[in-house]
Amino acid sequence: MTAAIGTRDFLLPDLGEGLSEAEIVEWRVAVGDVVTVDQTVVEVETAKAVVDVPCPYAGRVVALHGAAGEVRPVGQPLITIAPLDDAPDPHATYREEERAGSGNVLIGYGTGHGGSGRRRRRPRLALAPEPGTPNAAGPVPGPASASGSPAPAASPALAGSAHAGSPAPASPGPAGSPALGGVRSADRTAEPAPTGGPAAPLVISPIVRRLAKEHGIDLASLRGTGPGGVIRRADLDAAVAAPAPAARLAAVPDAPVAHVGLAPAGDGDTVIPLTGIRKVIADKLSRSRREIPEVTIWVDVDATGLLETRAAINAATPDASVSILALLARICLSGLRRYPQLNAHVDTEGQRIVQSAGVHLGIAAQTDRGLVVPVVRDAQRLTTRELAAALAETTAAARAGTLPPARLTGGTFTLNNYGVFGVDGSTPIINHPEAALLGVGRIVDKPWVVDGQLAVRKVTQISLTFDHRVCDGGVAGGFLRHVADCVEQPALLVANV
Repeated sequence: MTAAIGTRDFLLPDLGEGLSEAEIVEWRVAVGDVVTVDQTVVEVETAKAVVDVPCPYAGRVVALHGAAGEVRPVGQPLITIAPLDDAPDPHATYREEERAGSGNVLIGYGTGHGGSGRRRRRPRLALAPEPGTPNAAGPVPGPASASGSPAPAASPALAGSAHAGSPAPASPGPAGSPALGGVRSADRTAEPAPTGGPAAPLVISPIVRRLAKEHGIDLASLRGTGPGGVIRRADLDAAVAAPAPAARLAAVPDAPVAHVGLAPAGDGDTVIPLTGIRKVIADKLSRSRREIPEVTIWVDVDATGLLETRAAINAATPDASVSILALLARICLSGLRRYPQLNAHVDTEGQRIVQSAGVHLGIAAQTDRGLVVPVVRDAQRLTTRELAAALAETTAAARAGTLPPARLTGGTFTLNNYGVFGVDGSTPIINHPEAALLGVGRIVDKPWVVDGQLAVRKVTQISLTFDHRVCDGGVAGGFLRHVADCVEQPALLVANV
């Protein structure tokens, strides 16, 4: 697309770590708004994190390229900005509004510095009609939404632009509003478009729709407290916390069972698009299984001594507690120092094995967005207390979704504590392109023989899944036995720390 004279297209920037696309979550501006340099204009979700994107240009928004839920490739137009003198709009009114800088650091665009700006606001903006309701073009079918009814379809002006690689600008509608398939600024007043059937729930935020689907909330049963009856996040949270099940979707008796490979989906099927982080997880795990000849070995160990050591450390320094995960990470670092073959990856193109100089320790963490593996870089340089603090901060930030993409890639070895799910063992898939993963099951009381006598001990199962291309069973078994010995006799760590 060629920008009009005097306008500038802000292209979706490189968000780092080789990310090639991003999904639009929510626009923070609308056509006609005045933006300042470094003002956040859109929230996007990459394969690694949710990111606020600031615009490097100041002026008036004349086009938004993409609707909420649409995937845009890096390097394609995201928003078109015109100088204030080049895009007058006599039908809009102004009001003063204080604006603070976004505070986000995006590659090549800096941070906001505060200041105020003028933003053009329209007092009312009609919601796009829900699919299946009459409009100028007749009923428009769409994918299933959180409420069980079809979701709004993308505007014809935008259909296919993200995947076909041919960006299409959003053209203004008859009333001057952008044809964005229902995308609006979250703080605008909204009113339902007239329909011949029951009123559709007023939902602006795609996040509200997604959370409603996750919690099984029927949006049509909620009363919105936002402007014009818009259902807000607070309304949804209140419905989730309510003890009464009135807002829950009732189970459909005799609903058809979903079957893999059937298309289209039946009325009782649940269709979950593989987008964002779920798509990356699926692609990465599939690639790992295709490329890596993995082997899993395991052993039961007596972790009583490890628990006693942790209790002694925390009793001596209660203000700087150490977790079991941190001690297991320290043991892994000791093992990788002795068996560096496992701190490596296979370069298939170069037909070589690359052993990493530092240990960039990945920690498998379950989050609301799916399984992620945040990385603590150069973990071998940290003391045990520093390692405990780094692990706590990293996993908390991962669950909050605040880690930048760079913190979610580049690991060389992964520690997976699947015992938190109450299971004893697992044969996990290696986090490609790493060469190994240590798994730890739950710690439970079990009968154990100690000095020829039967006793009740704290027992856990540890497993090592490794790439058979980087080493044979001797190295893998030696590493796992070293880990097991350190768990049973933590004093052995002193000789290696």
